[in-house]
Amino acid sequence: MSSLHQLWLNCEYRGKQEKLGVMASFWDSYKEFWSERFSFLSNYSNAIQRDRPLHPWTDSDVDQFIALDPVHGPALKSARDAVQFGITGSALGAAFTAGYAWKYSRSLHGAALSFLAGGVFGWTFGHEIANHALQLYRLDTLAAEAKFLEWWKNKSE
Repeated sequence: MSSLHQLWLNCEYRGKQEKLGVMASFWDSYKEFWSERFSFLSNYSNAIQRDRPLHPWTDSDVDQFIALDPVHGPALKSARDAVQFGITGSALGAAFTAGYAWKYSRSLHGAALSFLAGGVFGWTFGHEIANHALQLYRLDTLAAEAKFLEWWKNKSE
C-alpha cells in the first residue's frame, strides 16, 4: 500500500473520531442538562436502584412512621391526604368531560379521549386544590417521602 493511500486512510479515521468526539460531547452535555432538571430523582435512587426491591408497606407502617417522625411525619400525612383530592378531581373531571363530549358529539372515540383528558386535568386541579387547602406549599413533601423510604429500607432489612 502506498504511503499516500495510508495517509488518506489515517486522515479519514481521524475525521470519524472527531465526529464521534463531537457527538460524545453533545451527548454528555445533553445528559448533564437533563440530570440537572431531574435532580430530584436522586432522592429516590437508594430505594429504586436496588438488587432486591423493597417489601410493600401497609397503611399501618405509614402511620407508624408518621407517629415516630415529628418533622416529616405530618408532611407525609398531608401528602397522603392530598391524593384523595386528586382522585376525586380525576373522577369528576373524567365523568363530566366525557359526558359533555358524548352529549354534544355522540362520538365514542371523542368521549373516550375526553374521559382520559378530563381525568388528567381533574387530577391536576385536585392537586392544586389540595395544595392550597392543606397548605402543602409550606411543606417539603419530597423530603418526607424520601425520609419514609429511607426509614422503610432500614426497617425492612
